[in-house]
Amino acid sequence: MAARAERRSFWTWGYVSDEPTEAERTAAARKASKRLGREVTPPVIPRIEDIELPASRIEVPGKFAAFVSTDHAERVTHTYGGHSLELLAAARGQFRNPPDAVAHPRTEDELEAVLAWCDAQRLVTTPYGGGTSVVWGVNAPAGNDGAVTVDLDNLNAVLEIDQTSRAGRFQAGILGPDLEAALRPLGLTLRHFPQSFPWSTVGGWVATRSGGHYATNHTHIDDFVESTRMLSPAGWMETRRLPGSGAGPSPDRLVIGSEGILGVISECWLRLQKRPRFRATAGVVFADWHSGCDAVRAVVQAKLWPANLRILDPVEAGASAGLSGQQALLIIGFESADASQGANIREAAAIARDHGGQIDDDNIHIDDGDGKATGREGAVGVWRNAFIGVNAGLRNGLGMLSDTFETAITWDRWPAFDATVRERVGKVLRDTLGDGAALSCRFTHVYPDGPAPYYSWSGPAALGGEAAQWQTIKDEATAAVVDAGGTVTHHHAVGRMHRPGWDRQRPELFAEVLKAAKGRLDPNGILNPGVLIDKER
Repeated sequence: MAARAERRSFWTWGYVSDEPTEAERTAAARKASKRLGREVTPPVIPRIEDIELPASRIEVPGKFAAFVSTDHAERVTHTYGGHSLELLAAARGQFRNPPDAVAHPRTEDELEAVLAWCDAQRLVTTPYGGGTSVVWGVNAPAGNDGAVTVDLDNLNAVLEIDQTSRAGRFQAGILGPDLEAALRPLGLTLRHFPQSFPWSTVGGWVATRSGGHYATNHTHIDDFVESTRMLSPAGWMETRRLPGSGAGPSPDRLVIGSEGILGVISECWLRLQKRPRFRATAGVVFADWHSGCDAVRAVVQAKLWPANLRILDPVEAGASAGLSGQQALLIIGFESADASQGANIREAAAIARDHGGQIDDDNIHIDDGDGKATGREGAVGVWRNAFIGVNAGLRNGLGMLSDTFETAITWDRWPAFDATVRERVGKVLRDTLGDGAALSCRFTHVYPDGPAPYYSWSGPAALGGEAAQWQTIKDEATAAVVDAGGTVTHHHAVGRMHRPGWDRQRPELFAEVLKAAKGRLDPNGILNPGVLIDKER
């Protein structure tokens, strides 16, 4: 299919059509002013043509002119990913380290040619999907001598559908909505919905081990990958398509989560499923956070496999679900293509009640295939609308600093882990942002052996000093999570942002193995340097 014609926004998530209006930004500023007790105004977004960039240092060979560009707008829109600090810098017109050129290969032959050229010229090369990275994973690193971003947007076709095995072969540049639109007439779906779904790509999901729609069972893109095809400077690596194999270490596991340091993923086979018709949803209120967490553990260990099993702590439930601020909210959801989910939702609700959860039978909503709305009622519906309606362009530059960090930990360590993180991060928030800072938590995914808690924080920030304040908070949050035994990231990837925590988390000998693999696949170290590992010197 044709690449999307609409230009990506340079200062908020998504495309130009996703940008908030001036009226919306002004209303957000009024709201922020009221909260802060002082007047704030949204930054004046520069016109893209007025943004100053350093001159490109690359002369593009004439044979590449049709798909490699040093165009000003191309370089601007490929400078940053989607982290709030990047978007704030962009809104202020600060573009200090753009790529020198952007490639849009239309075929695998063109991909081969441009990667060979980058390798021969020792140009830093960044594979690029939808540009939604929030961990500094698609930026050209500082101090390079020439950088090229390889955007896979033209490699976006559905190549093959195997309806018998329920799998599809997709090029890496296909966007989530386009993939689902192609599957819908066949009654199929991938059903992988990261929050970045409208703007992110299959290749990006695989490269970053993205987390999707399911809170249990099929939590990561890993669970859907059947095989991969990747081009490195050393050549192509394509794995055999199989439902499973015990033949040694899986080569797909080397590709999944490689974050562009080993090669450019060009396509993959993904497992599909029938579109769900049967759904059931319930919202259960708990008097306290810890009893709600115990209920989550009991439900997930019962292996009922709900599609949604998210608990919001009292702060988050009060802010985004309309509760009192003293109660936790557990959201339970089931879905199936073939069978009623009434029995499952009632069993999960019964387990929650056994742990002190409060829910009336008439607040259990079941759709037995007739299209009845579920998940849109009461506190669950309020939270759903708040979750879907996130727009970074409304928040940036308004005197508030906010971010998230996510992790995973086993159930036996969870209560102590949560207490440690709240104590340490709460203190640095108060010391850095003052008493107006807030910290909250929800579970995005849960496993029989542990939860994936997702912490959110915010507070008043010094205009112009946001980056320094953010770094102070991020450093302590990373240290607190790793010190307490958690992972530095459950589904946001490592990028350059999480390197300090990743370096502490992974075994040193594994780093040496990964460096050896990179040395074989990318001997000149051009691919996404600084992400995951550093080049052997």
